[in-house]
Amino acid sequence: MAKRPKSDFAQLSERLGYAFKNEVLLKVALIHSSARTGTKAGEDNELLEFLGDRVLGLAVAELLIGRFPDAHEGELARWYNHLVRAETCAVIAQDWDLGRYLMMSGGEADSGGRYKKTILANACEAVLGAIFIDGGYAAARDIVHRFWAAELSGYGLGTPDAKSVLQEWAQGRRLPLPRYIEIAREGPDHAPHFTAEVQIDGVAPERGHGANKRAAEQAAALAMLLREGVWQAPTHD
Repeated sequence: MAKRPKSDFAQLSERLGYAFKNEVLLKVALIHSSARTGTKAGEDNELLEFLGDRVLGLAVAELLIGRFPDAHEGELARWYNHLVRAETCAVIAQDWDLGRYLMMSGGEADSGGRYKKTILANACEAVLGAIFIDGGYAAARDIVHRFWAAELSGYGLGTPDAKSVLQEWAQGRRLPLPRYIEIAREGPDHAPHFTAEVQIDGVAPERGHGANKRAAEQAAALAMLLREGVWQAPTHD
């Protein structure tokens, strides 16, 4: 039997900052294939996921061109691939707390399905597809620009990933791998503000802030890299 935690969608709508006119679309977007009762298309979120994937791609491309109008195609492509990948969608799905709303079989739920990256990423895209049908492209684009823009972390195109660089720095000095701890989450559900701390044994910790957990962790890693002299802060004439 399919399982979904007992909860309405009011808090989810608050996190999204979008109120569905047809809430059935949102419900379908949260039905995993394991909960299907037949073979008819549209009984789970796969079709909405297919649509949402295309909406996400267009909205991300528009976001990047608007944010970096002078960037080369290769630079835009690297950031595009980062923003639309499953890992990024899963992070955003976690920020939305989608796992608690998913309908899935008891076996899938018992095996940790609510926390699986692929399932979360697919549900994230399905929600975008549902928003597109319910409110049009502009509504879906606004969601993408609001949540996916935070993944740019303000570092600029072509900049190496701060968490990856910090990990390499720690490994090069035979130090333990960095650990990231969520210190605080503040603000309304539709516009949260996270504080994260990065810790490496034998090194003073640093904190960072961002619109989601990943952005806060990146900011914390960047702060440590700057403090340790691994990276240099940009200078302005």
